[in-house]
This record gives sequence, C-alpha cells and structure tokens, in this order.
Amino acid sequence: MRLTFVVTLLLIASLRAAEPFIEKIDLFVSGEDPAYKVYHIPGVVVTAKGSVLAWCEARKRGAGVSDWDDIRILLRRSTDDGKTWSPAKSVADVPGPKTKNPTALRMKNVDPADVTYNNPVVIADRSGALHMLFCLEYMRCFYQRSDDDGVTWTSPIEITGAFEGFRANYDWKVIATGPNHGIQLRNGRLLAPVWLSLGTGSNGGHHPSVAATIYSDDAGKSWHAGEIAAPSTAEWIDPNEATAVELADGRVMLNIRSESKTNRRLVTTSPDGATGWSTPRFDDALWEPVCMAGLTRYDFRDQHLILFSNPHNLDKAKGKAEPGKNRDRKNLSVKTSLDEGRTWPMNKSIEPGPSAYSDLAVTRDGTILCFYGRAGESKGTAPGLAAMAGGRLTLARFNLEWLSQP
Repeated sequence: MRLTFVVTLLLIASLRAAEPFIEKIDLFVSGEDPAYKVYHIPGVVVTAKGSVLAWCEARKRGAGVSDWDDIRILLRRSTDDGKTWSPAKSVADVPGPKTKNPTALRMKNVDPADVTYNNPVVIADRSGALHMLFCLEYMRCFYQRSDDDGVTWTSPIEITGAFEGFRANYDWKVIATGPNHGIQLRNGRLLAPVWLSLGTGSNGGHHPSVAATIYSDDAGKSWHAGEIAAPSTAEWIDPNEATAVELADGRVMLNIRSESKTNRRLVTTSPDGATGWSTPRFDDALWEPVCMAGLTRYDFRDQHLILFSNPHNLDKAKGKAEPGKNRDRKNLSVKTSLDEGRTWPMNKSIEPGPSAYSDLAVTRDGTILCFYGRAGESKGTAPGLAAMAGGRLTLARFNLEWLSQP
C-alpha cells in the first residue's frame, strides 16, 4: 500500500516537473522581545486574497505558570506566501475589568493580576472576511472580524453564551477554542473546534475534558454549541485540542488529542460538523505523544489530499513510557492521505529534533505551510519549556514534490 502511494505521489510530482524544496523561517523566538519568555500555540491560515496570517500566544513569565500566565495574542502577516513578514502585533484586547478563573486561583504560582488571553482561532471566509475567536481566562469567549485581510480587527464581542448550550450535558468550568485554525464548510457554515473541562483534575485545571465544536450560520453574527463529539470515558480519556477538516462527501472529521492508553489520535465524523457524531475511534497510523496536531486539505491542480502534522514519536528519553502519558515531543512530521483520512501511508519528517504544536495551511500556488514549535538557542527560556513548547515558532514552506520524496 505504501509503495503504491509513493509511486502515485512521484507520478504527481513528475507531471508537475517542479524542483522539490523546503525552507524554514523563525517567526517568534523566545528572548528576542524581553516582554515575552515563551511563544506557544501556533496557528496559520491563508486568506481568500492570498495573504498568510500566523499567530500565537505570547507568554510573559513562562516559568511555573504555563497556561495561566500573563498572555497576549500576537499576529504576523505575509503577502508573499510566507517569504517575508510584518512585525508582530497584539490583536486581542477586551476592555474593562477582568476576573481570574477560580480554577486557576486554586493552583500554585498563579498571580490573580495576570491577564490570560488564550487559544486564538482564525477562520478564513471565502468572502474575504476573517473571523477570529479567542478566550479570556479560559472562561469567556470572544469574536472579532477583519475585512482588510487581517490588518485591523473589530472590537471583540463576547460569545460565551454559545458555550451555555453544553451546560446541560457538561457543567464546564474551563473552556477553550481550538487551538489551530477553524474552517468554513462548503455551505458557508463557520466551524471552530472547542474543548471544555470540569476543572476538577490535575494538570493545570484542564482535566477532565471533552471535545466539541461551535458554529455560526450567519457569517459570525451568532454562535451556537454543537453536540459533544468526544466524551471522556474509561477508553477515551480527556479528549481535547481537536482540529477539523471537511471531507469530499461533505462530512466533517475531527481529529482529537487525548490521554487515552492507546497513545493514538481519536477520530470522529459528523454530517454537519455539529451533530450526529460517529463513535470515536483510534487511528492506529496516527501516533499520540499527547500534543496538538495540524490538519488541512490540499486541493490543488486536481490533487485532493489531506495533510496531518504532529510529533511522530512514542519514545521517552527519561522515565518509563506509560500508556496514555506524555511522550517526548520530537520528530514533527507530515502525513498524507489520498483517501479522505482513512489511511496515512506516507510520513515525512520536518523536524527530527524536539518539536511540538503545529498547524498547516496551503497557499494559492500549492505551497504547503507548517507552523510549529521547535527547540533552539533562545535567551531566557526557562528549563523544561523546550520540551513543552520549544524555544521558537518556525514556519516551514515546502512543496508537494518535497513531501512526495521517500
């Protein structure tokens, strides 16, 4: 099967007759701006006009605080397919007093005065509009829009009420959009994966958790809760941080991180991206070191592929590799599917060393973009953060010919 797949991709590459290439550029490097210690949660999207937006969480203190740090959302723009970039700009600002999530205040090293903006998601609308969702203190959600390709954004509007639709089935205390980009379906629906937590477990107040989606059918004016797509059970342990893709037949596939003992990605599908989710299943080809992943379509020159990225590793250098527990975040790789995510016969490593969260996008000329965290010499990076988030966020640009090489 893998040989047939490789031959097919090589044939595609030969027909296009382009030279394989890959190049990398660091977009956010810890220590270069003294205001921030850590950059984490990368996201990337290509707009209808062809611009590339790359964004992240910029964490001010980093050490000992992690997800509940004083965090801002930074964004950079490129108008030449990711070759050159604008300076970073803070793009989320909710006016008025802010209250820390009570879940955070139960933990050590959390400063009640810190303001945590978290989990930004951007959806590129075919109309040219951009829709951004983000959370505040993991308990409030906001929406803002750009009609000038991400140069400026409207004032944020609170949409936390959308999450109340989950309350009857799951009495959440912690919420998060994405992270990663969201998608627009062919019928115009805007869709953002989300996760919710009761906040009663360990590990930063994010456990136990479930995965779901919220959606808008009126171009972002109103948002609604879907059904819970992946509940937390003895088999599917703490589903969270999902990413979505629309399949050729119109169904939506969620690919979900979890801490399940199989250490494999969870997958479920829905006819509309919000309801009727199939029974979650583990995809044996997609290893789960417990880390966010990227997912996107590649529809270019009659090629219809799905691409997936995450650290392809189940080893643990220190300590015992236990079922369902974190493995070393390294060997960030891109997998390719020719059959709408049913099989993933080819895996190509982008970053063999320490590497973490990632997101994927495709430019209008078919260049593939992978925006991810990796290790590197970075000033002021606290010990242990390289294993969690990496010292820098890097954009890899490559073509299908490079990805097709065995």
